[in-house]
Amino acid sequence: MLVPWWKRCLSYLTEVHVESAPSDVNPHLYVSMRKGRFQLSTAHAIYSYEDLYTNFLYAFRQVAFNRLPGDDVLILGLGLGSIPLMLERVFHTDFRYLAVELDPSVIYLANTYALSSLQAPVTTICADAYSYIMQSEEQFSLICMDVFLDDNIPEHFQSSAYLEALSGALEPGGLLMFNRLYRNAEDKTATERYYREVFQLQFPNGTALDVGGNWILVNDRALLKGKA
Repeated sequence: MLVPWWKRCLSYLTEVHVESAPSDVNPHLYVSMRKGRFQLSTAHAIYSYEDLYTNFLYAFRQVAFNRLPGDDVLILGLGLGSIPLMLERVFHTDFRYLAVELDPSVIYLANTYALSSLQAPVTTICADAYSYIMQSEEQFSLICMDVFLDDNIPEHFQSSAYLEALSGALEPGGLLMFNRLYRNAEDKTATERYYREVFQLQFPNGTALDVGGNWILVNDRALLKGKA
């Protein structure tokens, strides 16, 4: 999507609104431009910010991609496509992507502002990520769990059953990266409890990456640089 040059320049001074696409899932959903990059936001959260989506950017910097068993990536919660965009343009990977997203407006915006510019094949499925994982028999080398409803992760995505299903969707030796909020005292308490009482029980070799305001939970620390 081409944006007038003056809007792109203005975005380095202030946030510039580009398009709103409210939906039943996200009543306040819009694309803006900041620092020359498209950003997808809701009323209380930033869903995606091109290569400045720092939660996964900082986490990907620590991943030993050459240790992954294959090239198939599952993205749960698409946002504006920051994950495949960063993996292709910043980390120069050669993956195939399947993205599962509940909100058709998010898929429309991702296709309009990000996915069409990528070389890698990206297949999108408009479906509930929980139902998809619980029923799917496919396996992936990398799973990025990035499902939020505004600034909350729905409860069923935090269950032991869902985490077990995610484990089953990984190829042997595959990597799970689970994004969780870690901003305030309430977030920190909830995320630390989930990591200790749920995540580590399923993945005893896992670890947590503090990426500033979020934790990315990783199923196997051996897939991080310097951890082999």
